Amino acid sequence: MSDAALSSRLSFSGYLVCLGGIAHREMLRFVNQKERFLSALVRPLIWLFIFAAGFRNVLGVSIQPPYETYVLYETYVMPGLAVMIQLFYGMQSSLSMVYDREVGSMRVLLTSPFPRWSLLAAKLTASVLVSVLQVYVFLAIAAWWDVDAPVQGYVLALPALVLTGLMLGSIGLFLSSLIRQLENFASVMNFVIFPMFFASSALYPLWRIREASEGLYLACLANPFTHGVELVRFALYGRLEPVALAVVVGTTVLFFAAALIAYDPSRGLMVRRGGPKGEAS
Repeated sequence: MSDAALSSRLSFSGYLVCLGGIAHREMLRFVNQKERFLSALVRPLIWLFIFAAGFRNVLGVSIQPPYETYVLYETYVMPGLAVMIQLFYGMQSSLSMVYDREVGSMRVLLTSPFPRWSLLAAKLTASVLVSVLQVYVFLAIAAWWDVDAPVQGYVLALPALVLTGLMLGSIGLFLSSLIRQLENFASVMNFVIFPMFFASSALYPLWRIREASEGLYLACLANPFTHGVELVRFALYGRLEPVALAVVVGTTVLFFAAALIAYDPSRGLMVRRGGPKGEAS
C-alpha cells in the first residue's frame, strides 16, 4: 500500500468509515437475531411484572434521594433493570468479540492499519448504541405498565445510559481479552454478571443491605455496577449523583485502557498467545 493510500485510509473520514462499518454490522446482528433482543427484555420484564408485583407491599422504598415521596418496589427497581440490560448485552458483545477475534471479522480488522484503540472504541460504541436502544424499549414497556419516571427524565437519562454502557462494555472488552475459547466464556460470565447485579443497589436500597450485612454493604459500594445504577436512577429524576459519575467515568477509563494493553500484541496478553489467529505476534 502506498503512503498516500495509507494516509487516506487513516484520515478522519477513514476512522468514520471504520466506525460506521462496525456499527452497521452490530445493528445488522441486532436486527437479524431477534431472539437476542427478546431474551434481553425477558429477564427485566419478568422481574418487573412478576417479582416486583409480588414484592410491592413488602419492599416499598421510603423517602430517599432522588425520590421525594414513598415509591413502590417496581418504581425503585426500574433503573436497575434498565442497566441490567446493558450489563447482559455488554457481556454478549464481549462473547461475540471472542468469536470475531479468532475466526470472524475482527480477526481481519485487528491486522488492518487502523490503531487498536480505534477498532476497540468502534466496537464499544456500536454495542452501546444497541444496548441504549434496548433500554428505551424496556422503558417504554414499563411506562405502558404504569411504571414510569418524569417525562424529562427519559431525555436526561440518555447521557447516563451512554456512560454506563461504555463502562460495562469496557469491562466486557477486557474480559474478552482473557478468554481464548468460547467454551470458557460462559463460566467466566457467571462469576461476573450475577455478582455484579445482585451485589448492587439494583434490587434493594443500600441502607437495607447495610442493615443485613456490613460486609455485603461494603461490597456493594465497591461494585461499579451500583454506581452505574445510581447514576441512571438520579438522572431519571433530573439529578446528578457526582460520586456515581466519578466512579463510572474512572472505571470506564481504567478498563478500556486495560483492554488496549491486553489487545496490544507487542506487550499485552495477546503476545503470550501469539495474537489472534492469522496475526503475527
